[in-house]
Amino acid sequence: MAAMRDPQQEVRALAPAERREMVARELGARHHGVARLDELYDLGLTYDQVLAETSAGRWHRLGRRSISLSGPEPGREASWSVAVWESGSGAVLDGPSSLLAAGLRSWEERVVHISMPRGARTYPRDGVRVHEQRRMGRTLTTDPPRTAPEVAVVRAAGWATSDRQALTVLAMSVQQRIVLPRRLLGEWESTQRHRRGALLAEAIPLVCDGAHALGELDFARACRRHGLPEPSRQTPRRTSQGLIYLDVWFDDYDVHAEINGAQHYAGLGPVADARRRNDRTLASDLTIEIPVLGLLVDEAAFLAQIAEALRQRGWGGRTA
Repeated sequence: MAAMRDPQQEVRALAPAERREMVARELGARHHGVARLDELYDLGLTYDQVLAETSAGRWHRLGRRSISLSGPEPGREASWSVAVWESGSGAVLDGPSSLLAAGLRSWEERVVHISMPRGARTYPRDGVRVHEQRRMGRTLTTDPPRTAPEVAVVRAAGWATSDRQALTVLAMSVQQRIVLPRRLLGEWESTQRHRRGALLAEAIPLVCDGAHALGELDFARACRRHGLPEPSRQTPRRTSQGLIYLDVWFDDYDVHAEINGAQHYAGLGPVADARRRNDRTLASDLTIEIPVLGLLVDEAAFLAQIAEALRQRGWGGRTA
């Protein structure tokens, strides 16, 4: 009767170079060049074999549980795994780090954000910010684990250093389809407290629903605050694309303001918007484009542009 093969014994018997190649193939590719100690032991390596590699400088100890199989400084994706492993039991990527792991582009973050259940034992680490949560929210069993995008967006907006940064990460996450609007709206409805509650209560419906949520911002009231004539809203017009509805229309001056939510900047949205603007230009309208979040962070500047457009069309209102 043939003896049973012991895979771990076979791994221990490999020559060092063969063993390193096998580990890199089995574990390094999985975690972008890093591995957990328990994975190395499960694969069949002994404590002495791991120690020999780190002592020789071929592998690098990164903490209590983590080994770099390449250089001493792990890359961005590898640092996410190490941060989760080293922070403590129950740790997950959260906020902007979770969004980056989900594919968020054109965003830089200096630290890795981790959430853990309140009361869990944590291990501080340079470059890692740990947030204790009473409610962890929906999490995903990715590698490394992370909060669901709708949870991450709401928390990223709270951890941002400014209102502008909070609105930027919110808008980018919807524009790049990292988060579904319906899930973001549902998460916000279940959020009981938030340091930017008043801001997000306006911003999230606008980002998710664009101009259709303008009632919450009350664009006509903003015009009155700035001394502008009151416009019509959702005015129907016949164009080469058929019947369309103009977001904001100043009847007496042929000035049109288009309020663009996040969906206008995704997919083929810019193409349809360009045709729409060109149709209005051919009809001799003067069109001002306003990103919907611009009304939250820079209302005065955009309303000043509308005022200038109205003056060019004969309005005799104030100049400041």
